[in-house]
Parts: sequence; C-alpha cells; structure tokens
Amino acid sequence: MKRHRYISIIAILFIVLSCKSKKNIPDVSHIKIDLQVQRFDKDFFNADTNNLSKAFDSLNLKYGSFFADYLFQILRLNTTPEATLNEAKLFITDSIYHQIFIDAIAKFKSFDKIENEIKLGLQLTKYYFPTYQIPTKIITFVGPVDGVGVALTSNNALAVGLQGFMGKDYFAYQNGYIVQTYPAYKTKRFEPEYIATNCIKNIINEMYIDESKGRPLVERMIEEGRRLYVLDALLPNTEDSIKTGYSSVQLKDCYKNENVIWSFFVQGNLLFEREPSLVSPYVTDGPKTQELNEFAPGNIGQFTGWQIVKKWMNKNDKKTLQELMKTPAMTIFNEANYAP
Repeated sequence: MKRHRYISIIAILFIVLSCKSKKNIPDVSHIKIDLQVQRFDKDFFNADTNNLSKAFDSLNLKYGSFFADYLFQILRLNTTPEATLNEAKLFITDSIYHQIFIDAIAKFKSFDKIENEIKLGLQLTKYYFPTYQIPTKIITFVGPVDGVGVALTSNNALAVGLQGFMGKDYFAYQNGYIVQTYPAYKTKRFEPEYIATNCIKNIINEMYIDESKGRPLVERMIEEGRRLYVLDALLPNTEDSIKTGYSSVQLKDCYKNENVIWSFFVQGNLLFEREPSLVSPYVTDGPKTQELNEFAPGNIGQFTGWQIVKKWMNKNDKKTLQELMKTPAMTIFNEANYAP
C-alpha cells in the first residue's frame, strides 16, 4: 500500500511540475479568425498554356492584386502583355519548376497543421495587438528558388512560397548558384515547420519597423530580443529552436553558457560599440559567431537581448507587449540589471 501511495504522490508532483513548466497561454478561443487558404500554386501551374490570356483573366479575378504582384514582383516578368504571357508560359513549362510544383503538391497535400499554427498566431496577435488588421488569407505559390519565401501582400494576405520550404536536402537547393546564395546554415531552415514562424515574423516587422541600425550593440541586441519575446508570445507552441533559427543543441549551449556570452560582451567593451564592422557579427545571421567561439550560433546577440528582455518583463509583469515594443532599449537595459 505504501509503495502505491508513494507512486501516486510522485505522479501528482510530476503533473504539477509539468503544468508549471508550460507557457501561460491566454484563452483566445473567443477570437474568431476567418482565415482562408488559397492554393495559387495549383491554379497557376494548371493554367491552360494554350490559352494563357483567358486563364490569366480568371486568375486576376480570383486573386486580385496578388496576381500582379506574383507576375511582376515575384517572377519579375516583362510588363508588356505579349512578353508577360510568353515568359509565364516558359516558367510554367520549365522542367525544374514543374517538378518543384509537383513535389510541393505532394509535400503540402494537407496544409491544416500549418494553417492551425498560423491561426493561433493570428488569434494571439489580435489578443495582444487588437487594433492590428490581421491577414484573412494564406496564399501558397511556387516561385524562383532564390526568391520570396513569405511576404505580406497588399490585399491583406500572407503569401507563402512553397519552393522555400521543401526540406533542407531538396534537389533544387543543391546547384552551385543556390548553394552560394543559401549555404547550409540557411537551407537547414527550409523546412515546413518554419512557415508559421516566418509568417508571424513578417507581421511583427510590419507592426514595428526596426530602427535600431547604427545604434550601440546593446540596443541592437535588445531590439532583436524583444521581437523574439513577442514572437514567443504569439507562437507559444512552436519550438524555440525554430523561432531563434538555432539548432536545439546550439540553443541548449547558449543557456548553459549564458554567463560566458555576457562576460564576452562586457569584458570586450562591446555593449556600447557602434562601429558596424564590430557590431555586425553579433546581430546578423551566419553559420556561427567565430569571434566568440567555433560553436556559438550566428546572431548570438538576439539570445542575449532575449534574456535581457525576459528579465525586464519579469520585473515589470504588468507591462503589455505593446509597452515592451515602445519602451526605449536603453531603459530596458538599465532597468533589467541583467547579470547572469
């Protein structure tokens, strides 16, 4: 009997501790999101190439301004009518892009999981930022491999280029030009699980323009950190490694060496450095932060900025995300008294 009692107590403690470890996610079930997924990729590649003019009239009617954005901003086609039709036909019938389309249809046969993740992100966006006009559509397309992955469109939609999320080992990412444009540390994020994160990042960047360029390193780090803090609030069920762009091992090592990272910035007198060549390695994407050590991920500054913001928000737990984004970075730094 005693043994069973001990097991029961352990089980209860496990449940309690597990619940405490979960993020405090507000109930947003009452926030209704009318989100429609439109598979432009299917409509475009299935267009009748023998009568593209008529097919394009139908696409223009269905997709509005996005259709023009796709032709002239994403595909960068010639704007003269005859040239547009000819170049579009070449793209549709191109063997590589036709194969990418076929593979995208198979890989994204169901978009439900991604749609639900984005939908929760939009509900939480509306919860925390009630005046923001959230997108009402997700439009999927296939475009140039070196082109747009995710974008907010002029017709209030999230445009998702499936060619950018086909899996890090996909054949289209292996040719010389693409390898140079997108090295391994970037193509490792060309996975479907990054779609929702990229969508919500675009929304945060639209709400709050980053004006930290040219500011001291610590302000640049805090700017990165608070955007990551907001992203974390809007996508609470998404892995932190996806949101940071680090591998899970890199992120674990960052926490393990948090004080070492901070000491590096302090002892190197880098916090108030403005010189772009000295600041850039810590706040831009890359395979690693060589200046720190061989194993530190690129854009290590966002991690430290994130921890500073967490400390400040813990001390100011009544602050909203809107107040966080409007508070000067130096105020956050001075009041956080961050010292891991």
